[in-house]
This record gives sequence, C-alpha cells and structure tokens, in this order.
Amino acid sequence: MEHIKNSTKLIGIKDLNIKISIVLKHQTHIEIRAELDYPAPACPHCQGKMIKYDFQRPATIPILDVQGMATVLKLKKRRFQCKACRRVSVAKTSLVKKNCQISQPVWAKITQLLIEKQTNTDIARRLHVSVSTVQRQLNAFTFKDNFETLPEVLSWDEFARNKGKLAFIAQDFKTKKIIALLENNRQTTIKNHFYKYSRQAREKVRVVTVDMSGAYIPIIRKLFPKAQIVLDRFHIVQHLSRAMMTTRIATMKAFDKTSLPYRAMKNHWKILQKDSRKLSDKAFYSRTFRQTLTPREIVQKTLDFSPELRYYYELYQLLLFHFQEKRVKAFFGLIHDNLGTVNASFSRVFRTFLKHETYITNALKQPYSNAKLEATNKLIKDIKRQAFGFRNFKNFRTKILITLNIQRERTKIVLSRT
Repeated sequence: MEHIKNSTKLIGIKDLNIKISIVLKHQTHIEIRAELDYPAPACPHCQGKMIKYDFQRPATIPILDVQGMATVLKLKKRRFQCKACRRVSVAKTSLVKKNCQISQPVWAKITQLLIEKQTNTDIARRLHVSVSTVQRQLNAFTFKDNFETLPEVLSWDEFARNKGKLAFIAQDFKTKKIIALLENNRQTTIKNHFYKYSRQAREKVRVVTVDMSGAYIPIIRKLFPKAQIVLDRFHIVQHLSRAMMTTRIATMKAFDKTSLPYRAMKNHWKILQKDSRKLSDKAFYSRTFRQTLTPREIVQKTLDFSPELRYYYELYQLLLFHFQEKRVKAFFGLIHDNLGTVNASFSRVFRTFLKHETYITNALKQPYSNAKLEATNKLIKDIKRQAFGFRNFKNFRTKILITLNIQRERTKIVLSRT
C-alpha cells in the first residue's frame, strides 16, 4: 500500500518535477497542461555546466481516464544548453520511456487487461491507444518452457483453434497449469515436444487422463512407460448416451409421425436419456399424453409402445448404474452377455469399451478425469469467441498462457454497509 500525497500521484504522475498549470475539460476529453522543470544538471556529453534554455513544444501523452473521460497530458519539457560544448538536452521524466509518448501507467494497464479475457481492440479502445500498441505489449510476454520436470498427473486433450483445425493441450491435473500448447495434434508434433524431456522426467509421470480418442493411447504408452492411462468418465457415459439416442430415434421412426408413440418418444426424449435414479417425483401436465404425470410414469407409458425400446432402456440404465457405482466386473459382464444381441449402435460402443477395458477399469478405480482440462478448454473457447478468432496461433497461444497461467490477485472491493 502506498500513501498518495497529492493530485498528481492520484492520476498516475509520480514525478515531482511535473507541475500542473491548468486543467481543461472538453466535451470529448480532459486536457491537463503541465511543465517539466528542474535545476540544470551536468552536461551528459562533456560534464560541463549547463544552463536553462527554453521549453520544448508540448508533447501529447495519454494517461489513464479521469472522471470516466479520455485524458491527455500536454507536457512542456525544459531544455538545457551546455556552456562548453553548446549542446542542448531535454529534461527527462519517469512518466514516459525515452522516445515514447505513452505513459507508464497506460502500459501497466494494458498489461493488466491482457491478463483478462479481453480483445486487443477492446483494450485499445478503452485506453485510447492503437491496436498495434496493445499488440506490441502482447509480444513482450515471453514464456520459457521448462523441459526438466513433469507433473505426476497429466491431462491431454485437443481444442479447435481455427475452422477445421485442432490444437493440442496438456495440463497439470493438480495445479491446472498448462504444460504444453501445440499448434496441431499430430502425433509427430506431440512426440517431438515431449521427447525434449529426459527419460527420467517422463518416467515420473504416474497417470495420464485422456478422452476416448484412440490416437493418443499408443503415444502415451511410448512417451510415459510407467504411467497409467485413465479414460475420461464423461466420454464413456457420452458413448452410452449416444447409443441410446440413436436407438430411440430408430424406434421412433418406425411409427407414424402423427401417432402417440412417435410424439411421446420425440417430445420426452430428455426424460428417456436421464438416469432413472435422478428422475423427479413431481408431476406436471404432459401435452403429449394430455394428463398430469410424473417423469417415471411418462417413461413407463412410452416404453409400453415398444418392447425393443424397453430392452435397450433397461440395459442402458443398468450400465449407468454399474458404472456410477464403480462395479467393474458387473459392468463388463453385462457388456459380454449382451454383445451378440444388441443393435449396431450398442455393438459399436461395446466393442470400443472392450478394446479399452484396462483404461476404463483405471477410470473406475482412479479419482482422476479430464474435468479440469475441459473447464480450461471452455475458457479457451471464450477467449477465441471474444476475439472472433485468431489468425496467428502465436498470438492465440500467448493470450491463453497469460490468461490462464498467470496468477492474479483478487481486486474486488467489499463495501461496508455501516
């Protein structure tokens, strides 16, 4: 905390040699006229004695807004002349850098706003500078990769960076720090990045969480030979849900569009997809059945129209039950028992589950998942959406790293009610 003594510090001017002479309030902005003057120093060229000369033409320096209006500082700088070498020098100030006319508080504010989820255009408009100025400050951020250590638990995933193009991301499960952010998700690119780590560092990775993309599993086994692969539980349930959705649609299309079975399966699809243990007991009026029913009653009435749909619904609910209760043997036993009797949608999902049986078992036994990384991907989507996309992946990568990897202090002020 710093004690502010006068009005110049209040508006971000800490140089005591700057004296404000007049403040003018225009319709569009506030103009502060000031002078920079101090006793003549020694000549920087010959160390001779200097005398005060005239003032320079006023320099227009943007500073932070005052009263919510754009504010500029019209600063006259004192010039000094050496008696010996006759050279002229200009007074210096800490408010601006050499050969620069943007104040230091504005540069600091640009840095602060870049850490937040704001576009360069919005920052430039807010601080009344050019977009190129904000871009230069963005390029000033540098992040050095540390190829010495890796966390014990890694999360892998991809996200869309441009239309039809995917980028790769790896994150520390515990700290949520981004470990790798690569331009594409090709196997060669991922291998070349992680092979920069020593084998000892890669062998310390104990768990890698990943979605059900089959392309990542062989790479993980090569890069991290001592790590357990844990599939994300959300994607496993998602595969079951999609199989149930496909089955319901196929059964629904066997009926006439104007019939009650068709309308019941179409209008109440969310209830059929939901976990039966989470169905509410509260009744509501169903326009499809034209009566007040509970969700459980709607499910029973809908399943009465199709014994086939009832079979798949009960199978789907039983698989969800075993999976959520982490009953590994019962889950895969049910899959083995019904593999030869289910339709193509469930058969495809079952074969995928059996192919990754070891990794699904790890998912049921281990407390790790890709949930934290999916939340990070949501923030990345917000950054991309607010900027209407990034043509340059380097800028996109820098924006992600400074937004998600830099720790920010809480700045919300709690006002007292007393």
